[in-house]
Amino acid sequence: MRTFVDTNIVLYAYDRSEPEKSAIAREIMSDLWRTRQGLLSTQVLQELYVNLARKLRVVVPRSKARALVGRYGRWAVHTITTGDILEAAELEQRLSLSFWDALIVVAAVRGGAERIISEDFQHGRTIAGVRVENPFRR
Repeated sequence: MRTFVDTNIVLYAYDRSEPEKSAIAREIMSDLWRTRQGLLSTQVLQELYVNLARKLRVVVPRSKARALVGRYGRWAVHTITTGDILEAAELEQRLSLSFWDALIVVAAVRGGAERIISEDFQHGRTIAGVRVENPFRR
C-alpha cells in the first residue's frame, strides 16, 4: 500500500531521545524500504534536512543529514508545484488544517498514497480520500 510518510516519523527513526517512538518509526521505515511503498515530498526532504542538522536534541552533522536526504531521495518523491500550493491553500481554508498539513495531504494524493503516517493529524481521519494513521496513538 503506497504510504506517505510525514517528516516527524522519519525524524523519530533517527532521534533516540524517545526510544519507544524511535523503535516504532524505525520499524515503519524499514518496512517501507523493504516493500518500496514509501512516498515523500520535497517538503518532507527539506524539513528532514533542517531538523536533522539544526533541531534534534543531538544534532546530526550536516554531511550525514545531506546523505540521509539523498538516501530518501531514492524513494518515490512528489515534487511540490504551484498547483499543489494553491490546492493546499484551499484545503487549509475548507478543512481548517494548517497550510503545511494541507500540503502534506495534497502531496499524498498526487503521489497516489492510500495512507499518511504522521503524529500531527487525527488518527483514523480520512482527508481527500487518504486515511491518516498515527503509529504512536495509545
